[in-house]
Amino acid sequence: MTRYVVRRLPSAVLVLFGASVLIFLLLRLVPGDPATSLAGPDATPDTIAAVRHQLGLDRSIPAQYLTWLGDLVTFDLGRSYIIGGQIADLVGNGLVNTVVLAAAALLLAVVTSVVISVASVARPSRLLSAVVAAANTVAIALPVFVTGVLLVLVFAVVIPVLPAGGVPPDGFIARPDIAVQYLLLPSICLALPVAAALTRFLTESLRTELGKPYALTARALGIAHWQIVTRGALRNALPTMLTALGIQTGQLLGGAVLVESAFAWPGIGQLIEQGISRRDYPVVQVLLLLSVAVFVIIQLGTDLVHAYLDPRIRIGGKS
Repeated sequence: MTRYVVRRLPSAVLVLFGASVLIFLLLRLVPGDPATSLAGPDATPDTIAAVRHQLGLDRSIPAQYLTWLGDLVTFDLGRSYIIGGQIADLVGNGLVNTVVLAAAALLLAVVTSVVISVASVARPSRLLSAVVAAANTVAIALPVFVTGVLLVLVFAVVIPVLPAGGVPPDGFIARPDIAVQYLLLPSICLALPVAAALTRFLTESLRTELGKPYALTARALGIAHWQIVTRGALRNALPTMLTALGIQTGQLLGGAVLVESAFAWPGIGQLIEQGISRRDYPVVQVLLLLSVAVFVIIQLGTDLVHAYLDPRIRIGGKS
């Protein structure tokens, strides 16, 4: 396993380096001058030039990139010159809220997909299959911001049983019962498309496993169908689900931007939106690179678990 990890690390580092270059250059192509925005509409050219010098924007692009890369290596994220405050503090505060929301949504999506997939395969029913297929189609087709508006309209306006947005005033630990109420709507909104995609992957994988010789032999020996599904097919279908889970987790983090805006959830998504709208380049650069790093870590972790479950992968064979 250690050798497999060592083989995968160079590609992960290369992806992060390439992403840092691409993010840095793309932000320089965005119309608008941060120095002009910071100095104000009535600033004189001398004032704008002074601001540009203070921010280091008057240096060459390679010099700016190397300075930024050096600061990242030393964990000096810099200061937000428009939103205000240290970027490390802004990211830290938003990251806690985003991680809590993403973890709740991911747990909800995984549990829902496993329960529905196992039920659909263990107790085959045309009606259940039709209902699950229709629900999956709707969950994937509807954008998360539309789902969020519908959830708020139904459960916070028409039937006011849950908060419309925001985070628990006393934090997530002081009052877990209150925290669950604030988490429920945004986590459901974020989890729905992920759960639908995972359900499709896992259901098809379970059906494939049930057609293999070991499942047919077990059925011929008189073993109950639900035992074959839960004790044999489900375990063998997990590697396929893990691969899909890694991809869907990245999409879940991307959807968190819209969900946080819909539910006024002060996380990384809202911070990215503020940084882009205000042209706060240092904040946007760090957040975009952080998003890429999280996705790379998730993919690497998924591959490691997959390799643990399937030894052929870590010894260089085909899965």
